[in-house]
Amino acid sequence: MRGTFKANNPYNTFLLLVYGLVLKLPMFLHPVVPQPQPSDGFLFRLLLQQLEHTGSKLPFVYALIAFLLLYTQAATFNQLVNSQRLMQKPNYLTGMAYLLITSLFKEWNVLSAPLVVNTLLVWVWARMSGLHNNPKPVSALFNIGIITGIASFFYFPSVAFAALIIFGLVVTRPFQLAEWLVALLGMATPYYFLAAYVFLTDKWKGYKLPAVSFNRPPLYDTGWMLAAIIIVLFTCITGLFFIQQNLRRQLVQTRKSWYLIFLYFFVALLVPFINTAPGFRYWILCAVPLSVFAGSAFLYPDKKWFPNLLHWIMVAFVVAFSYFTR
Repeated sequence: MRGTFKANNPYNTFLLLVYGLVLKLPMFLHPVVPQPQPSDGFLFRLLLQQLEHTGSKLPFVYALIAFLLLYTQAATFNQLVNSQRLMQKPNYLTGMAYLLITSLFKEWNVLSAPLVVNTLLVWVWARMSGLHNNPKPVSALFNIGIITGIASFFYFPSVAFAALIIFGLVVTRPFQLAEWLVALLGMATPYYFLAAYVFLTDKWKGYKLPAVSFNRPPLYDTGWMLAAIIIVLFTCITGLFFIQQNLRRQLVQTRKSWYLIFLYFFVALLVPFINTAPGFRYWILCAVPLSVFAGSAFLYPDKKWFPNLLHWIMVAFVVAFSYFTR
């Protein structure tokens, strides 16, 4: 499969769907009904309320929505990686890696607020990467700010991704105070309309923002999870080695896109530390940058047996973990 997805074949979009269905079949066999968490925003709680009637009779719907989100994120981010020319040649390895990595952890295959937010953050990263040649950067920055603000309505700690916008502007654009203010204004706009709605409907007395607190999040709770983390880290470190080797050969704007990926990863690492609810599901925000690191590990090695072996070890782990442990 690694050799198939290494090619830039349009049929790979469909093969990626089949690949994801095979890996994630257990999430359909044993659907999990999501429960609202203290850090979930009101939009995600509203989504769960709308699905409650159908989901109580047909829990399959939660698994279906989660899978569609995962597949859409994989396909979209893969396309963006190719369009930004982050790798030596276009391929589908990033999308493959995203579906594979998220299959290693059961909590990442459950409908959750961070999973929904991943879709919005992929869009934010794409627009940040395109700022260097955008003819209307002010409009783009305003939209980026709005989407980031809306993302916090699904999962409140994701407001930390404001740091991605701030540092992203430092990387991609010469300093212009007006652009920074527009980006911040965009982030504040959803909160302005929320405050206006709460005030006009006379709900401001009982309204509370989702809780945020600094804590040490759990990294793993089983030996299986620890083994999965080690596999992912080894794959991504291998990918980072090859990324570093090829980075100097790439165009300046491509390198800036890579810097944004690294910033994305560091912010995603921070978010679980400001989350109030325990659980591994919140680390899924790291899956997007990790997938492009892992995709590089599958693409660049000269010896074909190494990435092939790495891929099938991960697949075997997913099968063993998903089908033989409950």
